[in-house]
Amino acid sequence: EFDDINDNHVGIDINGLKSATSYPAGYYEDDSHDFKNLTLISGKQMQVWVEYHGLEKRMDVTLAPFKVPKPDTPLLSLSRDLSSIVNREMYVGFSSSTGSVLTSHYVLGWSFKVNGQAEELTLSQLPKLPRPKKKPKVLTTGLPLILVSLALAGVSGAVYSVKRKRKFAEVVEDWELEYGPHRFKFKDLYIATKGFKDKELLGAGGFGRVYRGVLPSNKLEVAVKRVSHESRQGMREFVAEIVSIGRLRHRNLVQLLGYCRRKGELLLVYDYMPKGSLDKYLHDQPKVTLNWRQRFRVIKGVASGLFYLHGEWDQVVVHRDVKASNVLLDGELNGRLGDFGLARLYDHGTDPQTTHVVGTLGYLAPEHTRTGKATPSTDVFAFGAFLLEVACGKRPIEAQSQTEDAILVDWVYSCWSKGDIMEAKDPNLGSDYVKEEVELVLKLGLLCSHSEPEVRPTMRQVLQFLEGDVSFPEMSSLSLTSSGLTFGRGQGFDDYAMSYSSSVWKGFSNCSVADSLVSEGR
Repeated sequence: EFDDINDNHVGIDINGLKSATSYPAGYYEDDSHDFKNLTLISGKQMQVWVEYHGLEKRMDVTLAPFKVPKPDTPLLSLSRDLSSIVNREMYVGFSSSTGSVLTSHYVLGWSFKVNGQAEELTLSQLPKLPRPKKKPKVLTTGLPLILVSLALAGVSGAVYSVKRKRKFAEVVEDWELEYGPHRFKFKDLYIATKGFKDKELLGAGGFGRVYRGVLPSNKLEVAVKRVSHESRQGMREFVAEIVSIGRLRHRNLVQLLGYCRRKGELLLVYDYMPKGSLDKYLHDQPKVTLNWRQRFRVIKGVASGLFYLHGEWDQVVVHRDVKASNVLLDGELNGRLGDFGLARLYDHGTDPQTTHVVGTLGYLAPEHTRTGKATPSTDVFAFGAFLLEVACGKRPIEAQSQTEDAILVDWVYSCWSKGDIMEAKDPNLGSDYVKEEVELVLKLGLLCSHSEPEVRPTMRQVLQFLEGDVSFPEMSSLSLTSSGLTFGRGQGFDDYAMSYSSSVWKGFSNCSVADSLVSEGR
């Protein structure tokens, strides 16, 4: 900074900060005259002699380690007349300064004399250097650790915050704001399901996995269904439909509470049904089975809920996936129709616009597979399969062998044609059942499973049959007119059966029941 030769030297400065002369710190041994380096910041005691020879006008500076006699050869010599600088009366003293490193400077003893040799110091009587103060461990060890820990905590906190935001990130568009009360926060659903742990898994299907959860805000038990939805197309309409379905209120419908949307994923939130789905009480040798009174109550409940969807709300709701696994049981074993994720809405008096076939094999109506259009009548067909499933304790289609399947409706029809339809009932019912009710359900299941939608009853008529408000007709008296489903005389059930077996399960031939019955009725 001031033209110093290095950071370990001795210099002579005269009224300034620039040295008139300087040399690296050290001393000359008297015997060998070798130069020995000294380190000024070593913390060791050193001796210094500063002498000015007036006659020679020369200043000598000599440096030596502690307890080493004064060397004969000085470290520095400067020839300079100081008469113009040194006054008659002056102060002699010491000053020090530190550089970039914190240091302490000590003068343990000194002597001074004008015009003569200064008195030598008795080194043994000089005070000892004070021990350097030990810095508290808090400062030397604790403070750095604390600072490092705080820095790491800050970085970890920032990373955690970013990950947490990404973890709970949702997709919210402007048009969704109007659906605010029906939308759940993903964070709440994540907490409710304990992070969607497998132990909270209630079931899984083709459209998603369902988890049990408890909402943190009100401790309400819910079922959360995660549905994959990679496409943005139709999302607005789908969300509007979900919110509309959420306004449905019926004792035999699983309440859809709302939804949550993330990138590529929808989450549907339903009321939790503690007894699970009906199918686990019917199939695969269940540990607990339902008696006939419980089954008949479930059947009437589902029929009531389906009738509400078709005709008692301001819009027609086509469920499109009526089956035992979508019927859930509450704590009192009341049946509730659930899984409205596949339902489609359309206004009364208009044709449904959906052409994508969605449903389960065995419950799909023939016209649904041909046209792809779902209607209330296709729901009735599925309900017919459901009736037979509950009464018989068998699935609509069950594998008999590697090459052949057992069709439940064919078997029930064969029992009816032999005059003993009760043979088809579930053996697990034992003897505790009402024969008339079981027979009604089996026959109604056949009627609802008719291949021609015009022959099938409406859900209003189905409910009237089940409640006993209208007597179910004799199967041999069934006929069809242009006004739809009516009851008359002179027409047998043979044509119904022939058309049923040929058109439902053998390729849906063009020989329809309507042609057969109308031609015989002329």
